[in-house]
Amino acid sequence: MTEFSGSDRRRPSGPGEPWLEIVVPARNEESRLPAGLARLCAKAAELPGSVAIIVVDSASTDDTAGIVSRWPAGQVPVRLIRCTRPGKGVAVRAGLLASTAPYVGFCDADMAADLSAVDDAMELLLDGQPLVLGSRAHPASVVEDRHSMFRRAGATVFRAAARRIAPGVTDTQCGLKFFAGPVARAAAYNLRAPGFAFDIELIARCRQLGAEPIEIPVRWHDVPGSTFSVRRHSLAAFIEIAAIRRAIRSPAVVPPELVKAAAEVVAPGGPGNGTVANPTPPGLPMPAG
Repeated sequence: MTEFSGSDRRRPSGPGEPWLEIVVPARNEESRLPAGLARLCAKAAELPGSVAIIVVDSASTDDTAGIVSRWPAGQVPVRLIRCTRPGKGVAVRAGLLASTAPYVGFCDADMAADLSAVDDAMELLLDGQPLVLGSRAHPASVVEDRHSMFRRAGATVFRAAARRIAPGVTDTQCGLKFFAGPVARAAAYNLRAPGFAFDIELIARCRQLGAEPIEIPVRWHDVPGSTFSVRRHSLAAFIEIAAIRRAIRSPAVVPPELVKAAAEVVAPGGPGNGTVANPTPPGLPMPAG
């Protein structure tokens, strides 16, 4: 079992309500989900305390939902949420808002980012970091890239556009992100981007709550079967980025109880009036109680 070095107050407790929930967005993933979900369950079982998995079926037309509903009961509970509207952003938002744990994260269904990074993410969360992002661009990352030169060129342009909204973040799109639960739920409340670019908006809205990201290295390998196509989705992704820039310029009205919970994580004693206007420097982070 993985052990964490945080103080006793910050360590996960024993059996009971989960201290960590991991969201897996999935659309037409019947071929890749079984192996990915098995690996995630095995990793979650290594963590101390109770950890749960939420799979969000994003309007799949295959047996994705059936795979989850038939998943055998075990040490790690696996819950299915169905979305009638497709879109990775829609699915992740639904999963984050359905979570209740002090800490929450999401991973892609193919588990292309090696789950050993979860240990590093948990150490940082338990030490008080409210937002931890896996980054394939981190100097210590090991990346197996089988993508075409056309896709890599498109990714370079995409990253340049993303940096205008999420400056300082080297990889907005890596499918491994973890949060203090209250920050994730408050940020997801007004998440509008439905598609592949949603990560950019999610990071920006976390920053509006005062949660600054820290990036960690990952071991990443390309898994065949991705539903993203440069030719079919690039234009939509750039249109989505433009929409995100417009959306985050307006104050985000969030239920006061969500803002207050997030403020207690990133800036204890901060205002909880339900309006998040501009990014503010984070205070001394504290773990969710």
